[in-house]
Amino acid sequence: MRFYNRQHRHYCGIDLHVKTMYVCILDATGQVLVHRNVPSNPEAFLETIVPYRDDLVVAAECMFTWYWLADLCAAQGITFVLGHALAMKAIHGGKAKNDKIDSQKIAALLRGGLLPQAYVYPAAMRATRDLLRRRLHLVRKRGQLLAHIQNTRAQYQLPEFGRRLAYPANRAGVSEHFPDPSVRKSIDVDLALLECYDDLITDLELTIVREAKRHDGDAFHRLRSVPGIGKVLALTMLYEIHDITRFDRVQEFASYARLVKCTHTSAGKTLGTGGAKMGNVHLKWAFSEAAVLFLRHAPGGKKMLGEIEKKHGKGKALSILAHKIGRAVFYMLSRGTVFSMDKFRAA
Repeated sequence: MRFYNRQHRHYCGIDLHVKTMYVCILDATGQVLVHRNVPSNPEAFLETIVPYRDDLVVAAECMFTWYWLADLCAAQGITFVLGHALAMKAIHGGKAKNDKIDSQKIAALLRGGLLPQAYVYPAAMRATRDLLRRRLHLVRKRGQLLAHIQNTRAQYQLPEFGRRLAYPANRAGVSEHFPDPSVRKSIDVDLALLECYDDLITDLELTIVREAKRHDGDAFHRLRSVPGIGKVLALTMLYEIHDITRFDRVQEFASYARLVKCTHTSAGKTLGTGGAKMGNVHLKWAFSEAAVLFLRHAPGGKKMLGEIEKKHGKGKALSILAHKIGRAVFYMLSRGTVFSMDKFRAA
């Protein structure tokens, strides 16, 4: 975890909400200069900080409304720090909690060099990343529709379709599989929605790929050189990592991607693990999927997995393989190279 520890003349902590935000400004000695609730809009914020613009740093907790504040600070030349919500919860918890208290605690953590930082994703690529995450939401909804069709078939003990309904060409005559008119109507609704989702997802993917080639086409193609990493996984890794240089070591990247477990120890005794939700859930998914697909596309992939299983057991083998792929991606992006199977085996 990284903490913001630069010194400033003024420290501004904001408890940010959709309609209002509680602003607390401290000076270098910790004296409260401003502590009040104001509307969540650029005009009110800029008016509040006018007397304290000289060497000001602003901090807010990472929640869904931080985009406009980060962009406003960037446009105004004000240093902005995004607080890691989960880590901040552990640090500034207390008996009483409200917006006024929270804003002062954020400012105090900022002044004391104890504010855990989250990554301020740049505005130029942020919208495309959100579009990619929106695609994942649509894919899950599409999957629910496919599951409903299969569950309905099993509910009435009807014969299996024999074809994968994920492909549009295999859906002809599916509704006639169900004799009851009401059930058939329900399946027709599922099929109609599936057709809409297919069109939407295809259009989204074309848009995202076009943007990815404009943002960082070289990294996109390097990621696809890994066996098993296709278009969607490469896009996910590209937009969730953004800039590999923000990680000083491969261990930091593996931790951010949730590819390692953190051990809790005290007085030489191991107390278990924790921090499973600290990191990027989308990268965790992408590397887990990449490990499974690696076995299908990489020559000797299953043999490699077997060697890992002999040493660590079946339960850990796929996780270790995902970790190895994550390390390979880190070095590929850091060094500007493509995937090498020989180096991967030797690692």
